[in-house]
Amino acid sequence: MFKKLAASLREYKKDTVLTILSMVVEAGMEILIPFLISVFGAEVGKGNMQGVYLYGGLMVGAAIISLIAGMLGGKFCAKASTGFAKNLRRDMYVNVQSFSFSNIDKFSSSSLVTRLTTDVTNVQFAFMMLIRTAIRSPLMLIFSIIMSFLVDTTLPVVFFVSIPILAGTLIVVARLAFPIFRRLFKRYDALNASVEENIKGMRVVKAYAKEEFETEKFTKVSNDLGREFTKAERILALNGPVMQLCMYGALIAVVGIGAHLILHEKTGLLYTDLQSLIMYSFQILMSLMMVSMIFVMVIMSMESGRRIVEVLDEKSDLVNPEEPVNEVKNGDVRFDGVSFRYSEKAENFALVDINLDIKSGETVGILGGTGSSKTTLVNLISRLYDATEGTVSVGDVDVKKYDMEVLRKNVAVVLQKNTLFSGTIKENMRWGNPNASDEDIVEACKLAQADEFIVTFPDKYDTMIEQGGTNVSGGQRQRLCIARALLTSPKVLILDDSTSAVDMKTDAKLRKAFSEYIPETTKIIIAQRVASVQDADKIVIMDNGRIHAIGKHADLLASDPIYQEVYYSQNKRSDQGGKN
Repeated sequence: MFKKLAASLREYKKDTVLTILSMVVEAGMEILIPFLISVFGAEVGKGNMQGVYLYGGLMVGAAIISLIAGMLGGKFCAKASTGFAKNLRRDMYVNVQSFSFSNIDKFSSSSLVTRLTTDVTNVQFAFMMLIRTAIRSPLMLIFSIIMSFLVDTTLPVVFFVSIPILAGTLIVVARLAFPIFRRLFKRYDALNASVEENIKGMRVVKAYAKEEFETEKFTKVSNDLGREFTKAERILALNGPVMQLCMYGALIAVVGIGAHLILHEKTGLLYTDLQSLIMYSFQILMSLMMVSMIFVMVIMSMESGRRIVEVLDEKSDLVNPEEPVNEVKNGDVRFDGVSFRYSEKAENFALVDINLDIKSGETVGILGGTGSSKTTLVNLISRLYDATEGTVSVGDVDVKKYDMEVLRKNVAVVLQKNTLFSGTIKENMRWGNPNASDEDIVEACKLAQADEFIVTFPDKYDTMIEQGGTNVSGGQRQRLCIARALLTSPKVLILDDSTSAVDMKTDAKLRKAFSEYIPETTKIIIAQRVASVQDADKIVIMDNGRIHAIGKHADLLASDPIYQEVYYSQNKRSDQGGKN
């Protein structure tokens, strides 16, 4: 885990090393000063003014060097820790972008947000303490004990009584607290999931007057998180009192025994020697306090580090071949004995023995009930998933042989969930083609029947779209997403129930525009309305992950019971249109 995390240091390795060197110098000077005080006292006792000036000057010099080293260490540490966190977030984000849908299914969006924010922050603080305090404090601890023995050989033995007690306490705390922190971050994920779900569904919450219900749900998750954190903090809090009891007890022992020895002149211990020992005692005390804080922070960050490494180690199960095909010749689509399941552990196949041949330029409709795997079928075309068995081909080439970016630029998919991003309409359209001119954007929007409402906006194509497209209607959002897909000039255009929110008249205009203006593009339309696909060259009826029937509207209406049921149920309704 540590090696994987350290790989994100990269250009900040130099700052990390400089931080460590600065801390070594600072610690060295602080350790030297009490010893110089002891020697200074001896020179004063001798009346040697030359020695007094010399060691006095050395103390001032050591203090100045310690100050400068501390300031530089803080500067280098800040740069290294923030840079490390920046690289960690970037590395995670870049790796997430490479995930296939099956990889994404392993992590909830709320969990990824927690890992990119809270977990990275925890690791950043732990790293900052490790390269600064964790270098300085152990050095201070070890050399303060060594230097105290140079001052006097008997009194420092007191410290060796307390150190084993403190070490034992730290071990017990770690064993008890670590499992709690593992549960704690799962609570964070649940909390973020609750917030994310509520904010995204705020309009639904308001519509059903469920504010109190959502508040109670959030409060429960928040209280669970609070209880777990409190339990962990109670365990960690044991460390402080035990440490202070041991170390202040040791300090009192040093002062008491040392004063007794000086007063009774039983040894050659001087007052300045005792003063030096007291200073070393404080240094040992503060070092142990800092080591304890580091230990607590490392315990907290260990689970965060593990969760970050999980994301960094996750490899996409969809990779480019060694010599990928970089051209899609046409829009032919073929399924040859295709079966698919979402994971190796899944008991059932989502698709079973699919054989389907679609010629370039054809319009194909796909109908079927909820859960019949219509979306799963089309996701295999753009290689959002790989077929478990069989072959999916586009342009007479197995999709696994294509460069994925080339394939997805030529197979445009308008998904069920229409997503727009914050920015202007033009900026959203250029997701489809970064080099699209204003004229290209207008043409695509006219083809998608979006221009008719865009021109009614005060800023027209420069109108700002709010996050998620919440300031446009569902039908408008769908048409903008279709226009964005058209800008890629695809060989295959897949509309996954992407006209469900537009009225019948607009739906008809869209189908007519597709037929007239992009006749060579293969159009695959998943729909719930028969009217949206009844003019297609062929209609595929899906049922329970299998192809139940293929044919034209008239043939299916005459022979297929599923198609008949859908058609007659819809045509008996008085309101056949979709909402605008």
